[in-house]
Formats: sequence, C-alpha cells, structure tokens
Amino acid sequence: MKRRTFLKGTMASSMLGVAVSAGLLAPRAVLAAWPESSFKAKKVDDALNALYGTGATKDSADIKIKAPDIAENGAVVPITISTKLGNIESISVLIEKNPAPLACVFNLAKNTEGFVSTRVKMGKTSDLIAVVKSGGKLHSAKKTVKVTIGGCGG
Repeated sequence: MKRRTFLKGTMASSMLGVAVSAGLLAPRAVLAAWPESSFKAKKVDDALNALYGTGATKDSADIKIKAPDIAENGAVVPITISTKLGNIESISVLIEKNPAPLACVFNLAKNTEGFVSTRVKMGKTSDLIAVVKSGGKLHSAKKTVKVTIGGCGG
C-alpha cells in the first residue's frame, strides 16, 4: 500500500469520526419524513384522520389480504396486500387492538403494481385492516388474525 493512499484514508476516517461525534452527521438528519402523529394515534380512526385527513373508507372486494388465520407468534406475522385498483397512491396496514394501530404505510410511485409484503407485530387477536388510497379515495379490507402468543409485550 502506498503511504499517501494510507494517509488520505486515515484523514478521511478521522474527519468522518469528528463530524459524527460533533453531531454534524446524525442519523436523524438522513431519515425520511414520516407521519409521526399517525403512528402515535391510539385508535384506528385517529390514525386514518392524521394520515389521510379522513377516517371514512369504503369496503372493497378488490383488496386481497393474505395473512395466517392463526399466528403462533404475534411478534412476526407475515402479511401480503394486493389490489387490482388503478392509480394507487398508498397502502397502509392497521391493526385494531395494537397500542398504536398504524403498523406501516407504503407510498407507491405512479404506475406501481398494488402489492406489498411485510411482517407486522400483533399484540393480541385483532382485525388487520388494509387501506388503499386510489384516485384520492380510501378503500379498505379486513381480516381477523388470531394470535396465540402476543408480540407487543404480551
């Protein structure tokens, strides 16, 4: 290794360490914007109001929820939401009886397929609610998931 390359690397690492310790490069500065009030809401309607400005949703058969009927461990419940609705803006997942019902929000780009797959944490047996914002309107579907071992401190 050349001496100059070694010194340049050492100086760069040192400067990065100083910037991090001084608070100039903090993780909070690079995190994406997120709807804090929606995630802190204690009720489903409050979370929807904070996220979308309204809690009114229309039931839709075009939204499919794939989740286990019985989740053995509420700490890791695999779910898949898919829809054939057009002009999808976002897909949100809410769990009615969790301490904070809003589990996740996926903002989708234009012409994106309406499909998300993730794992959520469920404290106890509850309705899992998928809300799809399509064409400025909110559509929803529900599925009850029975939890045998709680994941939210239960």
